[in-house]
Amino acid sequence: MMGIVNVTPDSFSDGGRHQQVDVAVAAALQMQADGAAIIDIGGESTRPYSDAVDCQEEIDRVMPVIEKLRSSGQLTIPISIDTSKAEVAQQALDAGAEIINDVTGLEGDPAMAEIARERGVGVCVMHMQGTPQTMQDDPSYDDVVAEIEHYLRQRLRWCERIGIRRDRVCLDPGIGFGKTHEHNLMLLRATGRFVQLGSPLLIGHSRKGFIGNRIGDKNADRTAGTLGVSLAMAVAGAQVIRVHDVKPTVDALTLFEASGGLD
Repeated sequence: MMGIVNVTPDSFSDGGRHQQVDVAVAAALQMQADGAAIIDIGGESTRPYSDAVDCQEEIDRVMPVIEKLRSSGQLTIPISIDTSKAEVAQQALDAGAEIINDVTGLEGDPAMAEIARERGVGVCVMHMQGTPQTMQDDPSYDDVVAEIEHYLRQRLRWCERIGIRRDRVCLDPGIGFGKTHEHNLMLLRATGRFVQLGSPLLIGHSRKGFIGNRIGDKNADRTAGTLGVSLAMAVAGAQVIRVHDVKPTVDALTLFEASGGLD
């Protein structure tokens, strides 16, 4: 379980909630207590049509949170830094982060892959068509599942070629990043194919628009819908489920497993 802590004013679901350092730190510690195995901290919104943030501003947002979490000694689980900027990743790793979660698939900043290789840290490699500013203009594929499966396979091979070990790479099909609502559902239904690529699979579906669309109410509370997808992804073999609401997800998975759902 990867718990999301967005230190941003404009993330699509929780923008502004964790902008204060103490609030963000408390949220991360609560997620750990609730059963999260990783805390994913981000300082730049990647929602559709979000404004880009310069490197220093992103650093100023995330570093105090990471530093306080590590200096307190209370957070004992890994921190993932959600960034596409190498300098942000470098400073976050220096402060105690252990994973780079890059929505550009290590393609956005030429220095990012070298940092990952040199430091030997985990990396989450995601597929995105376009950029956050353009990705939802007109997402188009001939075969969305096959194309993203091919992309992730090629990125995994590329990581191995440059010296990033396969067991340090987590793959992410990028739910909501340059996909229509139907594309997202097709990708979720094909999770088993992505699992077969041989690296841990991350699914980041939490509270996203396709859930409200499927329910038939774009303004609906998406917590229950998110839980439904989380259970389906656990059954399909996704190893990392990235969510805003850790406790209800852990509780649902615990009872789902106890009642034979993961047999």
